[in-house]
Amino acid sequence: MTDSEVSPTPSWLRSLLLGLSQIFAWGGSFFLMAVLIGPVTRETGWPSSWVYGSLSLSIFISGLLAPAIGKQIARQRGRALLMNSGWVIGAGLMMVGLAPVLPVFILGWCLIGVGMSMGLYDALFATLGQQHGLEAKKIITHITLISGFATTLTWPSLAWLMEQFGWRSTCVGYAIFLSLIIPLLYHYGCRGQRVVPSKKVRSTALPSELSTENQAMFRWVVINFMIAAVLMTAISVQLIAILQAKGLALKSAIQLGALIGPCQVGVRFLDLIGPKKHPIWSALISSILVLAGLLILGLDVSLATAGVVFYSLGNGIRSILRGTLPLELFGPDSFAIVLGRLARPALIAQALTPLAGGYIVEHGGPLVLLVVLAALAFLNIGVTMAIKHQMTPRLSHEP
Repeated sequence: MTDSEVSPTPSWLRSLLLGLSQIFAWGGSFFLMAVLIGPVTRETGWPSSWVYGSLSLSIFISGLLAPAIGKQIARQRGRALLMNSGWVIGAGLMMVGLAPVLPVFILGWCLIGVGMSMGLYDALFATLGQQHGLEAKKIITHITLISGFATTLTWPSLAWLMEQFGWRSTCVGYAIFLSLIIPLLYHYGCRGQRVVPSKKVRSTALPSELSTENQAMFRWVVINFMIAAVLMTAISVQLIAILQAKGLALKSAIQLGALIGPCQVGVRFLDLIGPKKHPIWSALISSILVLAGLLILGLDVSLATAGVVFYSLGNGIRSILRGTLPLELFGPDSFAIVLGRLARPALIAQALTPLAGGYIVEHGGPLVLLVVLAALAFLNIGVTMAIKHQMTPRLSHEP
């Protein structure tokens, strides 16, 4: 694919706009429950399991819709979907904030799940891959660098708003904000011409149409993404409990958890300025760092900081790989559809993780869960090596 066939890589200003869109969208969807759960259960008396379950259902719906969203993006509708995602998430948040009963609250989160499938990483990365081809890897790194501040910015802001105005007014106000700002950010940030497919690159619209070698690679990538999603979700939900089980006080555990965001942003910045390499090497480094972090967390409590840092570095790289690895492996021509099909099993696994993790913690304790997660992290190193083995002929021809 020649340079003339690729839409120019977006400027830093447009990368900033897209990064901000992700901060706002993640803050009003996936990350919202962390600060919403307490005020909701205290005011309504609704069971926390049902409130948490509404987020799991939301992620599950997002996963079911991912392949269909990928097909729509492949039909040149990516930018429109991204712009409309703000209204859909906003409508769901409005329903959540005004919910008089639990079923309406859950229905609102189902609508948020639809918006998540339209406007979070997978949809954005697929649209950029279609517009900019392999050059999209650079802007994906820029976006993940900026959006790494999502929890750092949105959690304190939303918590303060809930304290001042209540959770219902905060949800309604944030819904209006998303409905206004998200379409504008995507309108100006996600402009570009579609990549003209190269005649040298065979279109692979569906995994079933891939060559035998690429079908095997696709399956390994699916497993890799699923395990990574499970690890990220389980740690996000249970890290505080794991640290407390190791003997840390709640305040100290929360302070350690706050290291995750800065570490993830830092490693993404290093990836941006460091020497260029094939994403498979980043995948291998990410898997090793995650395993190292989990193993260190299982050692003496004095090493907990190192454990959190190692895990955070590995997970920070993982967010970049979500877009760059499949783009490099399967090419830009079918990137939207392939990414949608990769996203479904990972998101469904992610939706089920809080339930499975809660069961393990209830019957075995947080440290048993840590052992299970470490075993999965070790398995993922093997899966990453299997992907590398499938593509060894390509790597041997790299300059």
